[in-house]
Amino acid sequence: MTRSPLHDLNVGLGARFTDFGGWEMPLRYDSVIAEHKAVRTSAGFFDVSHLGRFDLTGPGARDAIRRLLSNDIERIEPGRCQYTTMLNDEGGIIDDLIVWWSEPDRFRVLPNAANHERVMAAFAGEPETVVTDVRDGTVLVAVQGPDAPEILEHVLGVAPRRFRIATAEYEGSPVEMAGTGYTGEKGAEVCLEPEAGRSFVQALVEAGVAPCGLGARDTLRLEAGLPLWGEDIDETTSPLEAGLDFAVAMDHAFVGRDALARQQDEGLSRKLVGFVLEDRGVPRHGHVIRSGSGGTGTVTSGNMSPMIEKGIGLAYVSPPPEAGETLEVEIRDRWVPARIVEPPFHKE
Repeated sequence: MTRSPLHDLNVGLGARFTDFGGWEMPLRYDSVIAEHKAVRTSAGFFDVSHLGRFDLTGPGARDAIRRLLSNDIERIEPGRCQYTTMLNDEGGIIDDLIVWWSEPDRFRVLPNAANHERVMAAFAGEPETVVTDVRDGTVLVAVQGPDAPEILEHVLGVAPRRFRIATAEYEGSPVEMAGTGYTGEKGAEVCLEPEAGRSFVQALVEAGVAPCGLGARDTLRLEAGLPLWGEDIDETTSPLEAGLDFAVAMDHAFVGRDALARQQDEGLSRKLVGFVLEDRGVPRHGHVIRSGSGGTGTVTSGNMSPMIEKGIGLAYVSPPPEAGETLEVEIRDRWVPARIVEPPFHKE
């Protein structure tokens, strides 16, 4: 099993570990709820060194980004980053990922951990491109929460704005970061060399930033309504069905575009919706759901929201329910009423 370069430091901080895609990563340090609330109210940091990351350079890099990904990098400019998806020919989501556009012909691509090799191989097959795997030689630390920008300014001297890229030097080592995250809070994902990363994490601890594990990362992303690849989205779901229309630019050619155009013409047969339970219960992946008009579906992600203390979830419903339509989720042989809510759930 692969370990993060920060593994020993995580052990010293009291981490309890879990296997995540072949990586031994922190599940929690304190309780999941305590870590979740620290991020919502102040700041927490996550060792996310398992996430994929590689540099894409060369004269063909920009064309490769445009051809293989559903969003259009031409919507932004160097110094910014973009959320996007890689699709198969049927419009299914091979991966959802972030692209950092660092320089005119240099991009850093950050796929999900499980898809790192596959996405990297796809780009390596594109003409006039050079792919450089940077995962093994770096660590990635996400600093998240309302106090995160101030803390990053204190420790690194700079904090990137939302979906902007920033660089710095920390203890003689280069730092690249982006104003992104997976919690719905302010903050950044910071990429450093391993030794500098260890010192950076220690500085965060000294600044009072709570170490947080994958357990809190999952409850935070669900509460923010962010889909998880392999649960809410995969190769059988399209970005249109998943409500990721903003990550699709139909005015340029890309793999999967024709399938999405057919979906637009024919109409969607199902849609991913957010819901909040009206009664006690905790929805879980695989629970059956039904709508008041006779639609049916399955919960893809569900849990108890630590902030509103209600069951929340995401589910595909077919046919797509109308606004204001009622839902019911089958939990332990009883149908629990729910209402459709547009995430983030904790800000309704």
